[in-house]
Amino acid sequence: MPRYLTEFVGTFFLALAVCLAAPQGGVAAAICIGGALAVMVYMGGNVSGAHYNPAVSVALVLRGALEAKDLAWYVAAQLVGAVAAALIATQLSAHGALAPAPAAWASPAETLLAEALATFALALVIMNVATTRAAEGNSYYGVAIGGTVMWGVLAVGEISGGVFNPAVGAGPILSAALAGDGGYGNLWYYVAGPLAGALAAVPVFKLQHGDRAGSD
Repeated sequence: MPRYLTEFVGTFFLALAVCLAAPQGGVAAAICIGGALAVMVYMGGNVSGAHYNPAVSVALVLRGALEAKDLAWYVAAQLVGAVAAALIATQLSAHGALAPAPAAWASPAETLLAEALATFALALVIMNVATTRAAEGNSYYGVAIGGTVMWGVLAVGEISGGVFNPAVGAGPILSAALAGDGGYGNLWYYVAGPLAGALAAVPVFKLQHGDRAGSD
């Protein structure tokens, strides 16, 4: 239970930062989102592993850093946290919980590629800084993880909406759809893209670490 509660709380505050900061755009939004993730990673890293992202949780199951029996509970906690954050953001912000969407000029392939590339980088960083014996006990893992998301938002956020997280994508989209302010049409980008990127990161991590990948 402590791990699932931690995943709920961490995802809640990450999603809240996204919902409230994303409408402002620019560097400030990227810093807010990356910073929120960094501090939440430090908050929960020693409890749940601080995934806050279903795509990351799937990758860590395949990497051997999370037991498969815990995956559904992690994902459920993450989704509930993100939906709760979106509902609260709707009340706090004049913009409401702005549902993520790709740029009008971005094709489906470009949107998926942007989400996949940034999530690939995120998953690979997480596996290297937070799941290996060589990096055990380091003090920089939260900064590295939050900085990766900050980079992603700045680099490709204008293309895809900069989500890199199925739960954070689903929260405001589901909230808006239930309120009659939108549909589910963009949701698949933020599920398929991040999952593809996270899955691709696993064999790369294993190639990096060779025979040590399973035992680290």
